Amino acid sequence: MQISPTISLSQIPSLLFPPKSPSIQPLHKIQLPCPSPNISTDNIQRPSAIKRSGLLSTIDRAIQEEEEQRRARREEVNEKGVEIEGHVIQGFSVGGLETCVVVPTLNAAFGIGRCTSTAVHQDFLFVTDAHVDHIGGLPLYVATRHLCGLKPPTVFVPPCIKEDVENLFDIHRALSQKELNLDLVALNVGETYEMRNDLVVRPFKTHHVIPSQGYVIYKVRNKVNVEYTNLKGNQIKELKLSGVEITDTTLSPEVAFTGDTMSDFILDPRNEDVLRAKVLITEATFLDEELDIKHARQLGHTHLFEILEHAERIHNKALLLTHFSSRYKLEDIRQAVAMLQTKLSTKVVALTKGFKSMYK
Repeated sequence: MQISPTISLSQIPSLLFPPKSPSIQPLHKIQLPCPSPNISTDNIQRPSAIKRSGLLSTIDRAIQEEEEQRRARREEVNEKGVEIEGHVIQGFSVGGLETCVVVPTLNAAFGIGRCTSTAVHQDFLFVTDAHVDHIGGLPLYVATRHLCGLKPPTVFVPPCIKEDVENLFDIHRALSQKELNLDLVALNVGETYEMRNDLVVRPFKTHHVIPSQGYVIYKVRNKVNVEYTNLKGNQIKELKLSGVEITDTTLSPEVAFTGDTMSDFILDPRNEDVLRAKVLITEATFLDEELDIKHARQLGHTHLFEILEHAERIHNKALLLTHFSSRYKLEDIRQAVAMLQTKLSTKVVALTKGFKSMYK
């Protein structure tokens, strides 16, 4: 007895890409007689040229989607962070959930919504606001450093929350019966703190729904005053020993971090250094028209469209976007970065660790 099953072209892509490709709807169904061993196959009808071209287009789409999946997987497993302007910037920043951005070259972490192993090994921690997704991991950060035999960290906070942070640690000390030592620094906007001989930090004003501030880290450069440049080494040494100041000190903004903020910080003339730092790390919580600028501002955040609107004010060498809403996928973020890049000479990159592809 001769049996004539239906063979769907959708089976062919699934054989080419078994476990990983999304299911592909068949374009056609072809009736092929199933030959028995004793029946000649000479008279079996073959798919027409039109049907073959349909199959090829289906395979092309499957290959394209497979490549998108591979690209997404490469981004998801990239643990090394983003390398820009001599800094490898690591960490997470998912809107409302967690922010911890680490810059090892500066021995600094910004935000501690999650206490990552990389953050633990940074001596300086900068807290921009008291929302739990930016400060929730602070006690664990301090405790883990002690457990690892590291010195107490220096933690910078807006002055208005210092007392509350001290109370928070009193509670954790009582609960854990541990000392939890740290140097808690209330640094106000415009004040300067020396991190090391060649680095200082200054807070700047940001605009969130609760008190907040960003931070600019400057490189300190000492240059011999122009009137002494023709002197020999021993002459310069003699002047130094006699107490003459022979150098000029300049501050060069290296990295600026905003934390959560509305776009108003871009318009503030006092934030000129923020917009000319080598690297500006800022938020772009919302990316599309579905949740518009009005919605972003109600929540104290920045919309991508506002960055586009103020593009001519941004003079940084690199712009690192963070804090995307968890509603977005990797592909949404890549598309937003590409759109912004067309308007900026500044290199635009995104911190996407923690975000998934639409193909997974």
